[in-house]
Amino acid sequence: MRKDQETIFLNALEENQEKIFRVCTIYAKDHEDAKDLFQEILIHVWRSMSSFKGDSSLSTWMFRIALNVCLRFRTKYTKNQNRFIRLDSITIANLSSQEKSETENEKLISLRICIRKLNEGDKALVALYLEGFPYKEISTILGISENNVAVKVKRIKLKLSNCINEML
Repeated sequence: MRKDQETIFLNALEENQEKIFRVCTIYAKDHEDAKDLFQEILIHVWRSMSSFKGDSSLSTWMFRIALNVCLRFRTKYTKNQNRFIRLDSITIANLSSQEKSETENEKLISLRICIRKLNEGDKALVALYLEGFPYKEISTILGISENNVAVKVKRIKLKLSNCINEML
């Protein structure tokens, strides 16, 4: 790999590593599992750097690889295991955990349970949505139309809202 590709890789990693790791936590059973998954993603991105054509932003391309690796990981290693989605590291509100009321903590727990019930594609979309990606970028990462992202987000929000309301 050329020196400029290495620099591009390191800069992109610096810019996106926290977001990519949070995506890993959705598909991993625990912190160690998430770290292993994150390393697997970095290996795939590193090996594929020379094939990046620039048709999308580098971060969009990296997230597409990340989600593909996560989905393969989930299928390959977790067929008959219960996996738990971790949202602790995903910013849902601008409040620290100490500032959250008991009701907000109950809603967060309910949200985690409800997200676990989503199919893999919807989980990926929720992860990107919670990271604040615009619909256009989500559509590029997931390979669906921007309009389809908007429709799916609306439907998922309704599903999650109904699920949470049933639990509370």
